[in-house]
Amino acid sequence: MLVFAAQATFAAGPSDDQTSPTLRKIAESDVIVLGVRESSVPFSYFDANQKPIGYSQAIAMKIVDEVRRRLQKPHLAVSTVAITSANRMSFVVNHQIDLECGSTGHVREREQLVAFSDSFFVYGIRMVVKRKSGIRNYADLAGKTVSTTAGTSDELLLREMSQKQNLNLRIISAKDHAEAFNAVKTDRAVAFVMDDPLLYGQIANERSAADEYVVTGDSLAHEGYACVMRKGDPEFKKLVDDVISGMQRSGEAAKLYDTWFMQPIPPDNINLRFPLSPQMKALFADPSDRAYD
Repeated sequence: MLVFAAQATFAAGPSDDQTSPTLRKIAESDVIVLGVRESSVPFSYFDANQKPIGYSQAIAMKIVDEVRRRLQKPHLAVSTVAITSANRMSFVVNHQIDLECGSTGHVREREQLVAFSDSFFVYGIRMVVKRKSGIRNYADLAGKTVSTTAGTSDELLLREMSQKQNLNLRIISAKDHAEAFNAVKTDRAVAFVMDDPLLYGQIANERSAADEYVVTGDSLAHEGYACVMRKGDPEFKKLVDDVISGMQRSGEAAKLYDTWFMQPIPPDNINLRFPLSPQMKALFADPSDRAYD
């Protein structure tokens, strides 16, 4: 972790009051550090060359452009750190990354540790199963093995549901979404419970075998993805929020959505065919940083 003297300043425009610790850190080090995911398709994931790409990553790079403009550092370097659902919060809290725009839900409990930007995606929490399994809702899971991703709000919701409904689920907490989905593929679990766009992303990766899987079940909850940053830095949060809300109100976010959810995407030219929902249209019309839980 890099630590800089409190009196450090950075070159910025005349309207900046130079109080942002995040911008000071970035200016002093000449690099902005982004947390990225390896398999959160299509939000933040690695392409065939191990380069981070995705819908969320594109938003992060728009924020980087604004940081460069604000700091008057057009050649500011970008460093990326691969994170997981289990360690992403600690990386932000310990200032090992400056910003994480991946697939992190804005949950009120997390506000004790980090700050959240305006939401850039709203979604439901459901499950993917093999079509031939006959499973259609959560009652069908009673006594069975289910996978989810460790360190997610989905894992907490799944455990609470199992207890409240006496489902006696055996829960596999996988390190990432790909591993959790693989548990269903290999019949070690009958269902993978996760955010529905991520489920569609995993199914799309199956290409010719995609029809073997179906997303089903009532939504356990509705949540919103947001970028994550250190607490106590309102100036940096406003910079991030302004970029996101500007993209949403201008129509740029809708075009970006079409690119990543309705068109073939790298590395294998899969198409999620996940249309813009009424909830997303409402978010774009009225950007917000509220938690949905």
